[in-house]
Amino acid sequence: MTKRAGVGTIRVIGVGNAWRGDDAVGLQVARHLRERLGPSVEVVEAEGDGLVLLDLMEGIDHVILIDAVKGGGQPGTTVRLDLSVRSRWGTVVPCSTHAIGIADAIDLARAMGRLPKQIILYGIEIESVDSGASLSEPVREGLDAVVEHVHQEVERAQCMKCT
Repeated sequence: MTKRAGVGTIRVIGVGNAWRGDDAVGLQVARHLRERLGPSVEVVEAEGDGLVLLDLMEGIDHVILIDAVKGGGQPGTTVRLDLSVRSRWGTVVPCSTHAIGIADAIDLARAMGRLPKQIILYGIEIESVDSGASLSEPVREGLDAVVEHVHQEVERAQCMKCT
């Protein structure tokens, strides 16, 4: 588990399963962002049960989640959702590959009064979650765009923190 950050902290959390094809995209984005952002922002990888998100979000003001989504869009495209206002995002994520998904974890954090002030989800439309597969070509091609979107989101959050 990661150390507790102070108030005003931004944490980026890449969610996924490294062994399930496109479901690994959140983890891959986190790895790219860790190199790009350096030590100024905490970047964490979360595999498995969505309940780990409760601990990872605790005490953090601004959380950016990155995960695979299956909502019928073109594989490799990015969706951005502000989960601070709603966690049930309908057909964008009709089910999760995790035992307890992000939507369930967000609802639980909200009910427990542990939801960060700002929580943004960057979802990457996926093609396949075949066991043992690597990222599909469309998702691999869309990875850099997601990294750029999240990097810009972090910069906006850092600017708001300073004002």
